[in-house]
Amino acid sequence: MTSIKRLILDVLKPHAPSIIELAERLGDLPGISGVNISLEEVDAETDSVKITIEGTDISYGSVKKEISECGAVIHSIDGVSAGMKLVDEVNTPQDR
Repeated sequence: MTSIKRLILDVLKPHAPSIIELAERLGDLPGISGVNISLEEVDAETDSVKITIEGTDISYGSVKKEISECGAVIHSIDGVSAGMKLVDEVNTPQDR
């Protein structure tokens, strides 16, 4: 079975824990080598964040559980890369 190398998630989280703590918690999961969290929007009670996770063997189930334990929910999976290596998107003439 092939392994997940990158996940890009749209997540709605409460103000606490901070994005620093959430990144540390996700970064401590097995198979994850890096986490990037960007704050997209803030309202009275929640933060909308974009989370990019890279690693050698990312367990979506473990990521989802950790996010849920922080009181957050995954709105959507905006990207996923799997296989032997990461493949970056390439713009084509249709993208213009």
